[in-house]
Amino acid sequence: MIYKIWMSVVKEFLLLKRDLGGLIILFIMPLVLVITVTLIQDSTFKTVSNTKIQILLIDNDKGSVSKTVFDNLEKSNLFSVVTQIDNKPITEEVAKEAVYKGKFQLAIIIPQNLSSDLQTKIDQNVENIVSKMGLSDSTAIVKPSKIIKEKEVKLYFDPAVQMSFKNAVMSSIDKMISQIETKSIYTTFQNQLGEENTKFEQKSFITFKEIIPKINNKEILPNSVQHNVPAWTLFAIFFIVIPLSINIVKEKSQGTFVRLLTNPVSNLIVIIGKTITYSAICMIQFYMMVAVAIFLFPHIGLPSLNIEGHLFLMSIVALFSGFAAIGFGILLGTVASTQEQSAPFGATSVIILAAIGGVWVPVFVMPKIMQIIAKSSPMNWGLEAFYDVLLRNVTLLEIIPKISLLFLFFIITTSIALFYDKKKRTV
Repeated sequence: MIYKIWMSVVKEFLLLKRDLGGLIILFIMPLVLVITVTLIQDSTFKTVSNTKIQILLIDNDKGSVSKTVFDNLEKSNLFSVVTQIDNKPITEEVAKEAVYKGKFQLAIIIPQNLSSDLQTKIDQNVENIVSKMGLSDSTAIVKPSKIIKEKEVKLYFDPAVQMSFKNAVMSSIDKMISQIETKSIYTTFQNQLGEENTKFEQKSFITFKEIIPKINNKEILPNSVQHNVPAWTLFAIFFIVIPLSINIVKEKSQGTFVRLLTNPVSNLIVIIGKTITYSAICMIQFYMMVAVAIFLFPHIGLPSLNIEGHLFLMSIVALFSGFAAIGFGILLGTVASTQEQSAPFGATSVIILAAIGGVWVPVFVMPKIMQIIAKSSPMNWGLEAFYDVLLRNVTLLEIIPKISLLFLFFIITTSIALFYDKKKRTV
C-alpha cells in the first residue's frame, strides 16, 4: 500500500518534470503578484504618505474661514493645495475642467462672503438668545435682522476617484467647517457676555482613541503585508487547480490512466499520490511567499512580515487550503474531457472564488447577498483562518472549524470525482 502510494507520487513528479516552464510560472507568478499588489496598496496602510494628492482651492471668500481651511489642508499629510495654474489665479470653470479631465482629483470652491456672512448669522443667533435670557441692553435700538442665505462649499471630484475617497474628503471638510462654526459661536458669546465674566474652553470634549492589541507589551499594527501575503498566497495555492486538472485530462487523453487501471492499483491510490505531490507544491509556494515577505520586502521599502509564533499555525492553514484546492482540481480534471475545458474553467472559477471570498474586496463592504455567498467560498475559509492566526492571534482550537470546512470540501470533491469516474467506467 505505502509502496504503491510512493510510486504514484514519483509518477506525478515525473509528469511535472516534463513541464518545467509551467512549474516555474506556478512559483514565479504568485511572487510577482504579491510584490506588485503589496507595493501598490502599501500607501493606504501608512499613516504618513510621502506622496501628497494635489487639490485645487479657489478662495472667493478671502476671509478667516477660507484661511483656516487652507491652513488645515496644508498641515495635513494627505494634500498639497494648488491655488494657481501657470502663475494665474484659478477660476471655477478652469478648476472644473482640470478635475473632469483627470489632471487633479479634487477642487474646492469657497463661496464669496462666507466668513462675514457666517459671523453675521452667528451674531444674530447669539443676540437672539442673549435677549431672551434678559442679558441684553433693553434701551438698545433693535435692528432688523439681515436675511443671510445658506452658503455652499462646492466640491468637484475626478469621475475616476473611488467613493471611499470622496466620503473621506467630504467628512474631513465637514468636520473642519463645523469646528470653525463652533469656535465662532463661542467667541461671539464671549464678546456678548464679556470675557471677564465667562470663559469658554474650546478644546474638544469628546475625542477618539484607537486601542491597539498588544503581544508581550508590544503594539501590533496591521499593515499591507499582513493583509496581502495571506490573500495572494491563498490565490496562488488555488491556482494549482489548473496544472492538476490539465494533467488528469492528459492522462485520460494519452491512455496513461487506462494503463494505470490495468495494474493492481485503485483510483484512490492514484488520487492519494496526486494529493501528496501537489500538497508539497502548495507548501513550497507558501514558504516561498513567506520568505519573500520576510527577507525581500524590507529592501524594497515594504514592512517585513512578522510571523513570530505564527508559522506553525499558518503552515496548517496553508496545508488544508492546499487540500481544498487539490480536491477541486481533481474534480475538475475528472469531469472535464479536454484541456480546453479544464484550463479556462479552472482559471475562471479560481478568480470567481477569490472575488467572492474576499481576496480582492473585503467581505464586509459587499452587499448582504454577496456576504452570505462569500461564506460558501473555500478561499474565504482559508483567508479568515490566515487572518485569525496572523492578525487576531488565535489558537489552534479556534481555527479548527475553518480548516475542518476546508478538509470537508476536499473529501466531498474527491468523493464526487471517484463516484463520477466509477460510474462513467461502468456505463
